[in-house]
Amino acid sequence: MKNIVIITLFIFTLFSCKEKKTDSIKNTLNDNVEVKLAHKTYAEISIAQGGDWVDGSRGHKEYSAGTSFKNVDELQVPSEHTDHTWFLRYEGPGWENNQIGYRLYLDWRNAIDIFGKKVDSLVLPYVGQDGFDSYHEPSPWGQDILKAGKSMGIGSFGRIVADTVVHFQSVKNTFAKIDNTDNNSSVNIRYQGWESGNESIDLNTKLTIYPQDRYTKSELTPSKEIAGICTGIVKFKEIPLIKKEEKKWAYIATYGKQTLASPPDNLGMALFYNLEDVAEQKTGVDDHLVIFKPTIKPITYYFLGAWEQEQNGIKTQEAFIQDLNTKLEALDNTNILK
Repeated sequence: MKNIVIITLFIFTLFSCKEKKTDSIKNTLNDNVEVKLAHKTYAEISIAQGGDWVDGSRGHKEYSAGTSFKNVDELQVPSEHTDHTWFLRYEGPGWENNQIGYRLYLDWRNAIDIFGKKVDSLVLPYVGQDGFDSYHEPSPWGQDILKAGKSMGIGSFGRIVADTVVHFQSVKNTFAKIDNTDNNSSVNIRYQGWESGNESIDLNTKLTIYPQDRYTKSELTPSKEIAGICTGIVKFKEIPLIKKEEKKWAYIATYGKQTLASPPDNLGMALFYNLEDVAEQKTGVDDHLVIFKPTIKPITYYFLGAWEQEQNGIKTQEAFIQDLNTKLEALDNTNILK
């Protein structure tokens, strides 16, 4: 595995010293493993080992009797794979920095979820090692905090057809690639033969996280011009939409008690988009939507989550909006967040 050294027999602590800080966290449910990550960002995709594809109880194939997981840099997604096949650790690729983590369901749902973090360490190598959905429960590092439901979650992508978001129910081939560098980490996914309505396209996507801040940069490149390519934020009842536009860029956002934590606590979510790229912003059935104009040029936007339980996290809606406005001003002046 790139940039990862496995060291056994370690103490259950998170630690730092004045001269040098090491990003590390114990896998509390799988003893005697410590992972030290050389970079300040990290992305991975992890597949089950030691099992076989068998007929499952949900009417589709499942990966049965896998005993361990293996990280890979590239993955041709098996044709048998769909939701809840137990093949991918936490159901798809993940990416993080010391403030926040994200994951994408690499199946027909194609939603992006948020891992809220209570620590300032990189934690993804430990998530989901002990059980398929253990990360939904509170743990020392944090937990999965977003209920995506039928939506795109936060910042994922689909296509709006007849007022319905088409996810990735029909794709001929899906290929994922992980990149970890000194400057950032990214998840690259190539969807070939994605069918929506009566259209079929290829779609290349790149999701990049940086050492600083909470945002992910998303780049979508369609193989041909079609109407309706979209992104969005999951819609929750009684959580109002916040909107602001400048000359070039705009954002939509939500803030409030919209997490899976018990009881629910405050989470802010936001999408930043270039007004020149956008045909319409509207509210759909499950999402607050941003719909892009037809193009074959790369579409760039940013999304983020901000959980109040982060170390030194944003605690109020006022502080959240102030942070968004600062980023919006930077985008309007530079056209990029760095």
